Amino acid sequence: MIYPHNFEQKIGFDQVRQSIYDLCLGSMGKKYVEGMKFSTSLNYLKGIHSQTAEFVRILQEHAGFPTQNYFDLRPDLERISIEGSYLTIEALFDFRASLESIFAVRTFVLKLEEEDFPALQKLASEIHLEKSLLQKVYHIIDEKGVIRSNASPALAGIRRKLIAKEGQIGNTIKSALRLAQKAGWTDKDAEVVMRNGRLLVPVSAGNKRQLKGFIYDQSSTGQTVYIEPAEVFELNNEIRELQNEERTEIIRILKQFSSYVRSFLPDILIAYRVLGIFDFIRAKSLYAIGLHAIYPRTSSTPIVQWHKAIHPLLYPLHKKQDKEVVPLDIQLDSRRHILIISGPNAGGKSVALKTIGLLQYMYQCGLLVPVREDSVFGIFNAIFVDIGDEQSIENDLSTYSSHLRNMAFFTRNANPKTLFLIDEFGTGTEPQLGGAIAEAVLENLYFQKAFGVVTTHYANLKLLAGKHTGIVNGAMLFDQKILAPVYQLLMGKPGSSFAFEIASKTGLPKKVLTAAKQKINQKHLDFEHELQQLEVEKKQLSKQKEDIAFHTKKLIESKNKYEILLQKIKDQRSKLLKDAKKEAENVIAQSNRMIEKTIAEIRSSQADKEKTKRLRLELKEEQEKLIQKTEKKTREITKKKKKTNSATDEPKRKLKTNLEIGDFVKIKDSDVIGEVIQIENQDVIISFNQIKMTLQASKLEAVDEAIAFKQLYGSKRNNTNKILNELNEKASTFKTRLDLRGKRGEEAMDIVRHYIDDAIMLKIMQVEIIHGKGDGILRKLIRDYLSTIPEIQSYGNEHIERGGSGITLVRF
Repeated sequence: MIYPHNFEQKIGFDQVRQSIYDLCLGSMGKKYVEGMKFSTSLNYLKGIHSQTAEFVRILQEHAGFPTQNYFDLRPDLERISIEGSYLTIEALFDFRASLESIFAVRTFVLKLEEEDFPALQKLASEIHLEKSLLQKVYHIIDEKGVIRSNASPALAGIRRKLIAKEGQIGNTIKSALRLAQKAGWTDKDAEVVMRNGRLLVPVSAGNKRQLKGFIYDQSSTGQTVYIEPAEVFELNNEIRELQNEERTEIIRILKQFSSYVRSFLPDILIAYRVLGIFDFIRAKSLYAIGLHAIYPRTSSTPIVQWHKAIHPLLYPLHKKQDKEVVPLDIQLDSRRHILIISGPNAGGKSVALKTIGLLQYMYQCGLLVPVREDSVFGIFNAIFVDIGDEQSIENDLSTYSSHLRNMAFFTRNANPKTLFLIDEFGTGTEPQLGGAIAEAVLENLYFQKAFGVVTTHYANLKLLAGKHTGIVNGAMLFDQKILAPVYQLLMGKPGSSFAFEIASKTGLPKKVLTAAKQKINQKHLDFEHELQQLEVEKKQLSKQKEDIAFHTKKLIESKNKYEILLQKIKDQRSKLLKDAKKEAENVIAQSNRMIEKTIAEIRSSQADKEKTKRLRLELKEEQEKLIQKTEKKTREITKKKKKTNSATDEPKRKLKTNLEIGDFVKIKDSDVIGEVIQIENQDVIISFNQIKMTLQASKLEAVDEAIAFKQLYGSKRNNTNKILNELNEKASTFKTRLDLRGKRGEEAMDIVRHYIDDAIMLKIMQVEIIHGKGDGILRKLIRDYLSTIPEIQSYGNEHIERGGSGITLVRF
């Protein structure tokens, strides 16, 4: 249950709905946005949240999801369920395009890893259409929306006759034009013109009786008339008969195809429903990405356990203004289920209240929410709000009367699964009486175990937290040094209204403030002062806690870093020892082989003195070589050991005392490597991936040249491969026909710009842009843009038989 009737406008969900509506590609997705509503089914919500969360991953990790031709052909398809009805050529063309999108979406999703995208794959598998249906459509209509001549033998024959007749007309017209030019009835450079689909010869008005035929038009000055020769008139009549035959045959083909489609209608309608749902999910996912929204943890019981919650409407607004939105931390559960927020005016109380209502409603409408990952959302069966002024002249209701009417509804309908939100509780009447009624209403809701958040300035409501364990205070913090709110909610303590401090800042005279203080109870002032002191102490403790957490995190990071380094050193030492042992064994084995060979030769020569002397010399030389080799290897191992040992004492390379142009360096505590290109005193200008940056030498440390080359040029090679892959993917999916029908001007122009850029990049020679005829506004916008592109050789209307001024043909 949602209350009141204008609940969505009260909390701002109507703006959220409109934002998602604008992100849809077609009318089917937009209808789902319009139908989006509050749900209390946990299983249902888990399903649609999973779909959106999975699609967010698709948008972030997988390029190429199909986004064209999300046409809704269901009305046309439902109409042909009646025997004898048929799809029009225009509907068939859209049917072809949207069928392509349906198959493309299904193929794209089903190719993903099943364990990563189970919800979306389950949805895509609901499409049970055979590719033969699309092949049948291809056989009938081409990619330009024209019925193919080979759709039937009869149509092919009719069109052959039409072409022959049109050829005869062309030849006859040309002959008539040459005769008129030769006789001087028209200019030598005159050309055949077309009026209302007829080819005509221009003749000067004074000679209009010389050429036999029918006058169909004349120039604006009346000096020239346009004549259809008599022979052409007869041929045109024959062509009209053939055109009637062509239309009749096309209708027969369309009826035959519609009869074929009729048997597949249930599956086709399901496929269109799925396409609309994918459009809806995509729009929700794009909206979620813009807010950094996530799929939080879920509880079947009512609970609000949120961390770093952001107001969805304030975030994009503040982002444009380069301002920060202060996140909200809040926790309500069965033990503490009512929160009373107090604090200064314009301190963020109402924003906090609306954030709670809007995020809970978004979550139960199936949207991802901008909170931290460890946040928990529960399920409420009802949300009631009392926000803003509800005066009604027609119903004779004052502001306070409307609040009382709302309170009456709350108390009658609240239960342990209700979330109520009340802004400025108790205001609108005499403070003491209003406060007493508010306290009684709040206690009634407390005993009904309803969950709720209220904002107030009344002290008696703040004191309720001391009477009832399930009620907790919350304060909107206020910076007393600069006398300004910080828009941060702190749960556990009540907030001060800071009325005197704010009044002082506005310039109210000091004597007036002094007189005001004397008129109120001193205990109330002491209470306000105590609240201020508690806020200050709480803020200090919070800052200390953050500092401790930060340093603890750094300590853990350092510990992990040195443990990894130590293990690496141990592994290197073990490898060095193993290599040294293996080398020593090789040396010993080689020496033994040499000795055994020498002994064998001495024995075989029967101890010849000269030969024995020579062998001893060779043995000595070989021994010296082995000794030198062993000493060299020992020096290498010793050098490696020293280098390894020095790493334990100084894991980071020392900065060169005198940097030179061409040295490779990196910023301390980062992995970004750059090259020194200029040095000015203590400032060093570094090039990081062609981005220049000036830094102090003390903030830099030297990097080994081999490591720098590997990172810099290895990454460039990877980037090149990535670019080539992207170009291959664009080339494989690029279509030479862009359909913009149904698009608004700004949206269409954005698509055209990207499309033309891709065509130029891929070196496409010719493309067609379908914009329709209409008032010609979209056509003018597109052609004005095309005129500014130097790579475009020409553009203009397609042939009159293939769409004419409804299609712009572009040549590069």
